Amino acid sequence: MGFQKSVNGDLPIGVAGDFASTNPYASVIAGEGGLIVGDEPVTVGNFAWADDEGVVSPKKVDGGVLGFVGRSYTATILEHRVEASMEIPAGTGITLLAKGDFFAFFEDGAEIGQKVLASEDDGHVKAAEDVEGGYIDTGYTVASKAEAGRVAKITKQ
Repeated sequence: MGFQKSVNGDLPIGVAGDFASTNPYASVIAGEGGLIVGDEPVTVGNFAWADDEGVVSPKKVDGGVLGFVGRSYTATILEHRVEASMEIPAGTGITLLAKGDFFAFFEDGAEIGQKVLASEDDGHVKAAEDVEGGYIDTGYTVASKAEAGRVAKITKQ
């Protein structure tokens, strides 16, 4: 474990990828053999796409199924001298979440009721009133306010 480098003035409401409630949730249906992370690692708390072969990518896949990457995995830190990682490496079995209440990180902040968008390039999350170029509407909405660089609750039921 790394040495503490900062102290929060208040407790964070959650960690990106965590469940934000005990409400029902659903996972993306996987075929025989389940879902496996492809050549590029996926990041917990982002969105990812599964193709018809069950290979998961952080980049948009034509005809792929979109799902949220939850935080339910044992840490696998492969880089030397790295203290923590939110990446799930290539070849790892994975579950993508189709709906539920989760925490997501918003670099630019988020307001209640905004659409949750996923980057087509790497699956990172953004909140906006309307869909922007390079992003896709995930069907989730923001359920709690977040200042820039903080987490907020997102929901899809």
